[in-house]
Amino acid sequence: MKSRLLISCCLILLVSSYTSAQEAVTPRPSPLAIVTMKYDETYVKITYSQPHKRGRQVFGELVPYGQVWRTGANEATEITTTGDLLIASDTLKAGTYSIFTIPNPDKWTIIFNKHLGQWGSYNYVEKADVMRAIVPVNELQDVVYEPFTISFEQKNEKAELLLQWDDSKVSLPIEFITD
Repeated sequence: MKSRLLISCCLILLVSSYTSAQEAVTPRPSPLAIVTMKYDETYVKITYSQPHKRGRQVFGELVPYGQVWRTGANEATEITTTGDLLIASDTLKAGTYSIFTIPNPDKWTIIFNKHLGQWGSYNYVEKADVMRAIVPVNELQDVVYEPFTISFEQKNEKAELLLQWDDSKVSLPIEFITD
């Protein structure tokens, strides 16, 4: 009787361990992505998750207009910079920040926020904003981006932070501050 109980417990433990291991290696539907750029001694890194269109209406439905969005999927998008940056004529001090956006059909508000490690934008606190920039939306003729994509276009000390998904593209000017 004791041996049957012991064998049953071992089997349950084995099956639950296998199930946990399977869950650990199952890829996320919105995979993690990292983009970087460097100029002189300043390094910039953005970590985010890439949701995919998957036949859905993105802006205005999946991502509602006029509401704070995590700017990706899963955890809020984060930017780390080792030096100060000039972003749309304001200085973003070296550090790590969450990036939130408020998409609208003709413009987006891009928000740099000091609260880190957030899941989505559910606990977003406006008082923690350190900077906001408003940029126009460029509507693309064709749906180009199945996954939400963040990238940099860099030319020496100047760069553009590009946010692209579905048929929308926004661009935020960035300049490295050098002594």
